[in-house]
Amino acid sequence: MRKNIQLAGRIIVLTFLIFKGVLGQAQVATIPVNTLSASEKEAGWKLLFDGKTFNGWHSYYETDKPSKGWTIVDGCLKNAKGTGRPRTGGGDLMTDDAFKDFEFSWEWSIQQGGNSGVYYLMQERQHNPGTLMYMGDDGTSPVSFEYQLVDDERHQDVLQNGPIRSTGSLYSLIPPNDSKKLKPAGEFNESRIVVQGNHVEHWLNGTRIVSFELGGTTLLKAIANSKYKSVPNFGLKAKTHILLQDHGDEIRFRNLKIRVLPEVK
Repeated sequence: MRKNIQLAGRIIVLTFLIFKGVLGQAQVATIPVNTLSASEKEAGWKLLFDGKTFNGWHSYYETDKPSKGWTIVDGCLKNAKGTGRPRTGGGDLMTDDAFKDFEFSWEWSIQQGGNSGVYYLMQERQHNPGTLMYMGDDGTSPVSFEYQLVDDERHQDVLQNGPIRSTGSLYSLIPPNDSKKLKPAGEFNESRIVVQGNHVEHWLNGTRIVSFELGGTTLLKAIANSKYKSVPNFGLKAKTHILLQDHGDEIRFRNLKIRVLPEVK
């Protein structure tokens, strides 16, 4: 009799734990995306993507249309897989609005072996072609600072060139520090860019991984030793659109939000 009571008790506890786990998973699954909490609204955050439309966004090239390869799937902006080369998916997608001092936050998930990025402090060159930036470029592509988004474990650019081309780096200029913690390809990561005055930061999953000063010695030396050295005014502070790069690989973006920060002289 005593053994039966103990067994029944264990079954009840096990059933409760299973039910609690299922309920917890359901709660996680139903957390709304592309929404702002009351505290975020109070802090000045604004959504850049409503989860349903392309409102607030347009293609970088006037001849492209977002529907060329971008779709909205499960509350995400999804770029279609291309050939792994720039502009072979949906084309670069950029905000209608431009910002000067800001904090930009977003979540992203990339396919295995994929490559993409977020551009800021961007120069548009459609009508004023300049330095060729990559194989196949005609000089009209955007040139900018880039928060790199890539599969660190599999993409050849990272395997061959190391951290300076890895996720969270200021692409080809400043690598992330050792506190970086990246979730694997296929899972969602949370990233953030902060630009205030001449100070810039990159964050990944709640940790600051890059920090530098515009016009500072570290950045200027990095630019002088990079492909950007011949780009006039590269890295100067200016009002900027934010661009989601099409590098020809599938990637999803959600919870894109921004808040304007006080200007620092």
